Amino acid sequence: MKITRIGSLYQLAFMPRLFPVNCYLVEEENELTLIDAALPFSVKGILQAVEQIGKPLTRIVLTHAHGDHIGALDGLKKALPNVKVYISRRDAKLLAGSKELEAGEPNSPIKGDVPKSVLTKPDVLLEDGDRVGSLQAVSAPGHTPGMMAFLDVRSRALIAGDAFQVRGGAAVSGVMKFWFPFPAMATWNKDVSLESARKLRQLEPSLLAVGHGRMIEQPIPTMDRILEEAAKKFHTDAATI
Repeated sequence: MKITRIGSLYQLAFMPRLFPVNCYLVEEENELTLIDAALPFSVKGILQAVEQIGKPLTRIVLTHAHGDHIGALDGLKKALPNVKVYISRRDAKLLAGSKELEAGEPNSPIKGDVPKSVLTKPDVLLEDGDRVGSLQAVSAPGHTPGMMAFLDVRSRALIAGDAFQVRGGAAVSGVMKFWFPFPAMATWNKDVSLESARKLRQLEPSLLAVGHGRMIEQPIPTMDRILEEAAKKFHTDAATI
């Protein structure tokens, strides 16, 4: 595990051979919030990072319910039974193992590693605009129907889950990158993903932190470039259908 700190945000990077995964600790005055729970083997590393920072972990906030973002959830809950778990109301259904679409959603199959045997139940179901400590929840569907990003209102750091990727080449979720194709392969709806990416760009974040790849400071030029790339790519894909 590699720890990188920028301000109040700590990136915990777990690096299996082919599939590196990030989760994040957000430091508050008296406590820590974990964003995402990486892979099942990540429990020990996360707890070691919490001990190193020296503040209690009180919340686990999930961007979405794919297996590489909730893998250590049950282990962490077992180690810290009083920690509260937050996820969007919509992706709580994925966390419970359901791939059924809701009324009005685009008729695209939900993809990716949706868990089948998670024991932990969420304590709080989030909606767009909710606050979790210093974090503002921002609905950002596309990769999954209920994905959320989280904006630290103190620094404007944006923790965006898989709305974007940086590993293998920066991209909007749904744009295939040869060197790391997995986020695109697991994206539910590319058009919705692009719409959400544009919404996140309008937040004018000071830092972009995602599930796969390094953190990017002053990310606006990168976001503008990959938004343009995604719009062209998705338009071309639609024209060939």
